[in-house]
Amino acid sequence: MSADLRSVDATALAQAFASGETNPAEAMQAALERMERLNPALNAIIHPRPERALAEAADAAARWEQRRNRRPAPQQGVPSSPAITFDGVPMAIKDLGCEQAGEFHHAGAQFLVELGWRGSLDSHLYRLLRSAGMVSVGRTNTPEFGTTITTEPAAYGPTANPWDLTRSPGGSSGGSAAAVAAGIVPVAHGNDGGGSIRVPAAACGLVGLKPSRGRVSTAPRLGEHRGGFAVDGMLTRTVRDAARCLDIISRPAPGDPYVAPPLGTAETFADALAAPPTPLRIAVSTGGPSRATESAQHAVEFAASLLAELGHRIEPDTAPDGWYSSDLVDHTIVVRTVAMSAEMAGWAERLGRPMTADDIEPANWWSAELGRSLPASAYVQSLAELAGWRRRVMSFWKMNPAGRPGTPDPSGYDLLLTPVLADVTPPLGYLADPIDGARRIAELAAFVNQANVSGQPAIALPVAFDPDGVPLGVQLHAAHGGEHLLLAVGQQIADAGGLIPLRDLPAAES
Repeated sequence: MSADLRSVDATALAQAFASGETNPAEAMQAALERMERLNPALNAIIHPRPERALAEAADAAARWEQRRNRRPAPQQGVPSSPAITFDGVPMAIKDLGCEQAGEFHHAGAQFLVELGWRGSLDSHLYRLLRSAGMVSVGRTNTPEFGTTITTEPAAYGPTANPWDLTRSPGGSSGGSAAAVAAGIVPVAHGNDGGGSIRVPAAACGLVGLKPSRGRVSTAPRLGEHRGGFAVDGMLTRTVRDAARCLDIISRPAPGDPYVAPPLGTAETFADALAAPPTPLRIAVSTGGPSRATESAQHAVEFAASLLAELGHRIEPDTAPDGWYSSDLVDHTIVVRTVAMSAEMAGWAERLGRPMTADDIEPANWWSAELGRSLPASAYVQSLAELAGWRRRVMSFWKMNPAGRPGTPDPSGYDLLLTPVLADVTPPLGYLADPIDGARRIAELAAFVNQANVSGQPAIALPVAFDPDGVPLGVQLHAAHGGEHLLLAVGQQIADAGGLIPLRDLPAAES
């Protein structure tokens, strides 16, 4: 089993722990050996913690041994089916958010590297992951403060895509995506304030679920993060792992500014995978200010065709009114730049000195300066405009998260299918170009920002390859609180063979 860990998901690994086929100590040793061999080329994990990971994995192995020793013998003809727990499963943590007491936490920023900055507490999210027994191999690379869709920080250098070492793994959770795609760990933490889970999932051939706003708590450090756009989640190899990870991390904390609606009929998100959904009405869109390339359109067409074969009603060239509005872009720029200015002011207060242009990368300094120049009224007005946009587009969806009629129009849509990126992931350096980078990012990422503003859940699914063998992903959007529907349909696609297979990556192995 140890030799095959690169091609199994967390669920299969946990099942192997339960059967005694392997144990967390052996799995962690295999993960660390693979990290040591592959990470020099990938630059995915920038703060490895092998000694602590081995000790925590040994504790998990002892817990599994105790479980097996006290498990009653199965009755004749009745197999034993212990509940699946991710105790001892290796993971990685993005070096942005998900604070860990005593661990390096640099957010891709050179000034924090120079200070040797470490977390002072365990975040609510990390406590949940550790309570489930999951063990981190280390923290992963991220662009400075997670503000772009490629992972090329000046502080740590670029992360390479395991499918093609010359290409970007996406961002800002690119280090986590590369670690999972290369088979170092089966799952990894990420966060998504503008596509930062879905983009690297699409670029690296993974499943990336952006949860609903309020589903995953940012306690205790943060309340509303970047205007409510950002949410934490996980990058996984399979839909079933995405569901089980969401069950682990979706626990509110006291004082959360908002909490996502409850599941409804299913007790857990994993339960939502048990049966395929009834036929759904699914809108499909590849339009907008920058149309998807032929390769990206083919990926969406393939997914739409498969969904139609599975019995769903597909309606092409359909999207909510204003989904691609330029006003949406303008007002999100206001919110993001003001948030960057506030973040820099917070660091200035913590460090006891002003922040300067020498502290952070030029694009983020420009963003902070713009945000600082805007009046408070501009920020409040943009929030109000975005709230109005959100109310308008949400009437497009038929159901609220509990599965009850939730909009004025009961003939609305259940899901929206779009590309994740408008094209295949580009070469390293293409999006980091100081002159044309911002324009290129806007063109490539025309399909991801909407769900961050609306607060809806969206899932990236790897369904195709471009002619060079690089993965292409599509995404499904559901109404706020509708993760169970995304997971059920994602699993339906997986069961029909619609997702690209797990396999070794020659680029990463070479």
